[in-house]
Amino acid sequence: MEGGCRGPLLTALLVAWVAAAAAAEAEAEAGPEQAALPQERSLVRPMTASNWTLVLEGEWMLKFYAPWCPSCQQTDSEWETFAKNGEILQISVGKVDVIQEPGLSGRFFVTTLPAFFHAKDGIFRRYRGPGIYEDLQNYILEKKWQSVEPLTGWKSPASLTMSGMAGLFSISGKIWHLHNYFTVTLGVPAWCSYVFFIIATLIFGLFMGLVLVVISECFYLPLPRHLSEGSEQNLRSEEAHTTEQLQDAEEEKDDSNEEENKDSLVDDEEEKEDLGYEEEAEEDEEDSPAAGMDEKRSDARDQGPLREAQEDEGPAGTEDNAPEQPRPAGAEAAEDTVRQRRSQHADKGPSA
Repeated sequence: MEGGCRGPLLTALLVAWVAAAAAAEAEAEAGPEQAALPQERSLVRPMTASNWTLVLEGEWMLKFYAPWCPSCQQTDSEWETFAKNGEILQISVGKVDVIQEPGLSGRFFVTTLPAFFHAKDGIFRRYRGPGIYEDLQNYILEKKWQSVEPLTGWKSPASLTMSGMAGLFSISGKIWHLHNYFTVTLGVPAWCSYVFFIIATLIFGLFMGLVLVVISECFYLPLPRHLSEGSEQNLRSEEAHTTEQLQDAEEEKDDSNEEENKDSLVDDEEEKEDLGYEEEAEEDEEDSPAAGMDEKRSDARDQGPLREAQEDEGPAGTEDNAPEQPRPAGAEAAEDTVRQRRSQHADKGPSA
């Protein structure tokens, strides 16, 4: 019995030893060089949405890349060499995968790949040179970053605006991953995925509108009924008062316009009357000389015998008793009428 049990055990041990030897030979034949050289650890630190705040302290150089970008792949070796000398340059080197971290790409507003950024104590600057080790080293040693305008204000990745941009980009990245899951993993047609997102957007908009209405109803305190009625009455009284004021103002304007029109008509009539009086006075003045001449002729005829008697009496008598020449009656009447018109016009002028 003991001999029968030992036989199978020895065969099993022999089979296990042969399998181990074969596996060792296969490893030795497959990769002798890989077994001899250990894999080097990368000194480039991957940055994510959870640890990106580390760049706010110290000096950093960041590279934004995508795995499918050929230009990004060409600068990988240069970036690794730059990271190896980071301790000598006293700088930390990091990289951001925009596919895995769309929020960071939105925070830094990355539009081209690869994109490089320099950070010094939370102040960010865009590096637009080539991603070659020598240029990167000179950029740090010669402090060329001091001549570059920093990203300040709302453009700064640490600002509130860029935080909102990071949220939008992260949401778009999640939607893109969900679209790939529908189309690639589940095999759903692309147009079905688009229809799904359109319906989801409409439902989400309606839901947010309902939430806003509920919030407004919760924070809005309605006034008591008597206060609301009183406020309505006050509004109506104010409206009536304003309408009355407008009507009064319009009536005052109409009255002032009517008074102005009346005054202008009265002035026109007075001017016309003055012109008529002046014309009559001129006509009277023209008629007065002819009447005066006739009176003078009649007086001369009447005084003819008197002059002969006075000549007989002597020159002395004529000098003492020489009669005064009377003024024409028409001229005096014309002058009186002109004076009266002028005085009336002068009196009406100040009162107007």
